[in-house]
Amino acid sequence: MTGSWRVVFLLLLNVEAAVLAVLETMFLPLRFDGTLLPKLGDLPFPVTIAVAVFTTPLLVSWAAALSERVLTAASPLLVWFFTLMWFGYFEPGHAAGSPVLLLQDWRGLLLLAGGALTGAVAVGAVMARNAAHRPGLYETAGTQ
Repeated sequence: MTGSWRVVFLLLLNVEAAVLAVLETMFLPLRFDGTLLPKLGDLPFPVTIAVAVFTTPLLVSWAAALSERVLTAASPLLVWFFTLMWFGYFEPGHAAGSPVLLLQDWRGLLLLAGGALTGAVAVGAVMARNAAHRPGLYETAGTQ
């Protein structure tokens, strides 16, 4: 694959990360209240947390397949995080000038933790794989 196609695929992965962050933020308050889902006692249905836990490390691993650079692998995670923070602070549907912070609810915290932690573990796996493929470049702890 040529370098220009790698850039195109990386841009598509970053756009996908941003779209996922927006959709996960918008559908986070989903409830079983009878409007969109059946009425089951107004129970919360935060399915977007599971989506974030699954898709964020997947996007990181796909980006890592395009290049050996850690920044390339981490770019979908960074785009997802900053998009989530932006749309979590200026939540759609609220009046301008009255921002609502995403972290005021347990579902927002779980969304942030689920996507960010699993994505960070995937970035760490990329870093470990890069270190394993470059023997002698990195010193292990405790050797002299």
